[in-house]
Amino acid sequence: MKQHYVAELQDGQLVLSLFLVREKEIRTSSRTGTSWLHLDLVDRTGTIAAKMWENFSALAETFERDEVVHVRARVKVYKGEKELAVEQIRPALEPEYDMADFLPHTRHDIGQLFAEVRYAIAAMKNPWLRRLLASVVEDPAIEPKLKRAPAAMTMHHAYIGGLLEHIHSLIGLSRAISAHYPELDADLLLTGVILHDIGKTEELTYVRGVEYTTEGRLLGHIMIGVGLVRDKIRAIAGFPAPLATLVEHMILSHHGSHEFGSPSLPQVREAVALHFLDDMDSKMAAVRTTLEASADQPPADLWTDRNASLRRTLLRSDIFLNPPPLAPEEPAPTERKAPAQPQPAPAQPPAQQPAAQAPLALPQPPASRPAPLAKPAAPAYTPPAQPVATPAGPSGSVYATLFSRSEKEEKSNFVGAAIGVPEKAPASGPPQPQQDQQEKSRSSSPLIRKMFTSDEPEDEKKKS
Repeated sequence: MKQHYVAELQDGQLVLSLFLVREKEIRTSSRTGTSWLHLDLVDRTGTIAAKMWENFSALAETFERDEVVHVRARVKVYKGEKELAVEQIRPALEPEYDMADFLPHTRHDIGQLFAEVRYAIAAMKNPWLRRLLASVVEDPAIEPKLKRAPAAMTMHHAYIGGLLEHIHSLIGLSRAISAHYPELDADLLLTGVILHDIGKTEELTYVRGVEYTTEGRLLGHIMIGVGLVRDKIRAIAGFPAPLATLVEHMILSHHGSHEFGSPSLPQVREAVALHFLDDMDSKMAAVRTTLEASADQPPADLWTDRNASLRRTLLRSDIFLNPPPLAPEEPAPTERKAPAQPQPAPAQPPAQQPAAQAPLALPQPPASRPAPLAKPAAPAYTPPAQPVATPAGPSGSVYATLFSRSEKEEKSNFVGAAIGVPEKAPASGPPQPQQDQQEKSRSSSPLIRKMFTSDEPEDEKKKS
């Protein structure tokens, strides 16, 4: 009974368990000349390297590849990889083990997967393609192999039931893409999905491990599959030859290019769709396997080991996508309270205007405007009794004065009182003799006297 599995082994652990020998080789160091027995031991969870340094020559003759052995060993880590330092090893008898412990197996129920494939075939509308597929998957010589065959040795779905799981996955993808692209013939695409890898039932052997058969090495699963399907088509009387050509083309072209083993390139819509669906499903399965194998690594190891089929390492993105949970938020109140009855507002005292103290506050307007100032009463105007004539000046020109000094002062006082300017005090002191003499000279002129008579023009009066 197997006790320990490869995926569970830890550094320093003592191991007493059964393993399947995948590789066996005696190696010798070119630098030191030291020899040792190198083994690749497998079970359904993975593969681990094992080395035996002493007393191995005779023991190595007691078992061969693909046989089950009892192993006593200690787990060690060398260059970042776990390996077994073997202390004892011996062949196991068949009653002591179950081969299911050493061959990886699909997690899905094989019977359920097969039933859903048959249901998809029964729902097809094209009678020729429906009959062809039923004759293949229900063949007693093919059905048991289809249920156990892996989809590949190492690339993807490399375990018991892997081929059926791969076909089942592609059926779901073909339904989705046929709905998205209604121009695709859904029955022809489904036919390619179920038959594209049917040759792997004869290409691989999987009794004690996944290996190529002689026919698989020489022909490959594409040519084996085309031959198998061609025989089934010939057995259906009246099968349309053009339709048979399309079915064979789906199988021959599904790898997508000559570089990857397809004798023909995809040249119809359904063949193009099949190629990309098959490539996507195989790569996603390889990603899943690589990430699952790194699940036991500490969280600090962000990157997986290198995947040979993808030719890259992968980031363990689940570490980034699963941050610590947020603190729970307080639930919003669900009960609604009855609205309060409106209450009359209390009388408010009249608001007082605050004093404007802030430098940027606008000044408040006064409560009422002050009454305008009353204009002072204009003094009564008294015209002069007699204009005074002024003699001619030294330059010989005639000067005339419109008003006497006292009249000018009275008029100035009248205008000033109208605009609120205080009345001027009269000049103090007696008039100068020269000034009085000039005024007398001006008043003696007949022309000037005429200017101030009562019959002067109306516009002149306005000007004065």
